[in-house]
Amino acid sequence: MRAGRVAALCCMGLALSARADKARVPRPALPAVKYAFHETHEHERVTIAAEPGDTVETQPNTRLDYSHHGLLTMRVIITNDSDEALNLDEARILFIAADNTVVQAATDDELQRRMFAMKSVQGTKIPLPAPLPSITIHHPPVDKQILRDDDDFGFKSTTVAPHTTASGYLYYDVKELDEPVLEKATLEVRRVKTASGKTLDSFEIALKPSDKDARK
Repeated sequence: MRAGRVAALCCMGLALSARADKARVPRPALPAVKYAFHETHEHERVTIAAEPGDTVETQPNTRLDYSHHGLLTMRVIITNDSDEALNLDEARILFIAADNTVVQAATDDELQRRMFAMKSVQGTKIPLPAPLPSITIHHPPVDKQILRDDDDFGFKSTTVAPHTTASGYLYYDVKELDEPVLEKATLEVRRVKTASGKTLDSFEIALKPSDKDARK
C-alpha cells in the first residue's frame, strides 16, 4: 500500500512536470499594418509594428511574470511585402524613453539576473509514513523557463521570407524609468537588411500607454 502511494506521488510529479514543459502558442500575428503602433516604408515594402504588453489582452501567456519584475513586454511584428527576404541577424530593436534613455532588449542572462537573485536547488520534500524516506521533487531551474519562453514566444528565425509576417516578444528593463514608461516613447528598429545585403532605413515607431481601463 505504501509502495503504491509512493508510485502515485512519483507519477503525479512526472505528470505536473510534463504539463509544465508543454509548448505554449502565442496568438497568431496579424499583418503589421493592423496594429495601432506601426510604421510602413512604402519604397521598401516593409511594415514593422510594436504591441506593448501593458494590458491583460496583450500580455503573452509566458511561464514567468516578467512585468512583475519591471520588464516591459514588447511584441514586434514585421511584415515583408517585398520580393526579397529580410535578414535580422544584425538588427537592433531599441526602446527609447521620453527622456531619450535608450534600453536594449534584455538577453536571457539579463532576464535571469533581473528576476532571480538565486536558484532554488533544494526542491520540495514530501514526507512519507515511516520507515519510508521522504522524496524530493526538484523544480525546473528558472533559466530553463526563460529559455522555454524564448523558444515559444521569441522570433523563430532571423529571416523574414518575402510576402510573410514574422513576430516575436522582447523584454525591456524599464524599472528605473519614470511612469508611464510608454508616454512619448519610441521603438526604434535599426539594421534590418535584405538578403542581398542592403540596409533598410531605420523604423521609428511612436508608442503611448493603453487606456487605463484596459490595463491590469
